[in-house]
Amino acid sequence: MEIILNSYGCLLTAKQGQFVVENTEGKQAIPPEGIRQIVLMRGTTISSEAARLAVEHDIDIVFCDAHGMPIARLWNVKFGSISTIRQKQISFAFSPLAVEWIKDVITQKIKNQQNLLQALCHGTPALQRELQAALRKSNDYLNKIAQLQALCVSDIAPALRGWEGAATKAYFKVLSLLLPETYRFESRSQHPAKDRFNAVLNYAYGMLYGKIESALIRAGLDPYVGVFHRENYNRPVLVFDVIELFRVWADYVCLYLCRQQAFIDECFLKKEDGSFWLEDLGRRIVIQSMNDYLEEVIEWEGLSRSRSQHLLLYARRLAQYLLDADL
Repeated sequence: MEIILNSYGCLLTAKQGQFVVENTEGKQAIPPEGIRQIVLMRGTTISSEAARLAVEHDIDIVFCDAHGMPIARLWNVKFGSISTIRQKQISFAFSPLAVEWIKDVITQKIKNQQNLLQALCHGTPALQRELQAALRKSNDYLNKIAQLQALCVSDIAPALRGWEGAATKAYFKVLSLLLPETYRFESRSQHPAKDRFNAVLNYAYGMLYGKIESALIRAGLDPYVGVFHRENYNRPVLVFDVIELFRVWADYVCLYLCRQQAFIDECFLKKEDGSFWLEDLGRRIVIQSMNDYLEEVIEWEGLSRSRSQHLLLYARRLAQYLLDADL
């Protein structure tokens, strides 16, 4: 369970061992047991007493920007584990093992995209032709990725980025055709979004970034020591690597919401430059839907857990893999 402060002026305090959420609608007391994370959007406030209560119960506190992307966080000093894991991360990043790992990650991302399209593409012959064209392209890229050989990720990164990007472009072309006309888009656009669907998707991705970063930190991994994505200053590149495995979860939720016409015009703000932004009501819909989806129990790699738990288990397995690796 999470506490999400999304409304401007919302305040989180603590009293008698419980969190207290205060907003224009009144006050609500929430016990800390069972809370895994507190998320604060712009215009919200947390007191030092509430922060201390969160720390005492190993609750992650995340501050997010207007896109839902984490920009800062507070966590218990007990989060994580021994420094050996982080030392192993650095050695791993420059090893042949990293080559095979990132190839597996990108391969699984493309297969996830294929599976989603195949599950939802039931329609006209024209739609089926677009689907088959996208599948042929992505299968071609999968074959090329499988044949890549190198001792270091940097040796294959340009080719891998090109093929992954081309496969994803073909994927989004078909994904757009599955949407109502209001939400269709020409291409994937990030900060800022150029259309309604990308505004929704950007926010859902932001939420997923935060959850993956939290899982990595809890597992003792350094989210800033990655393998594939470019290492720019203050970028959690390992988060960008790992999220590729799980992006399809956000894709599905956003696709479902738009196909169900869950948003009204007031959910979006269109600025003078043509960019689209989610308003408060739109953010609430995405937050609730993403959280419901992540709490749904599924079977993955032989275990029945919520998707949120699977994220944490994956991070822990990755940390253990690094500890056991002969680097």
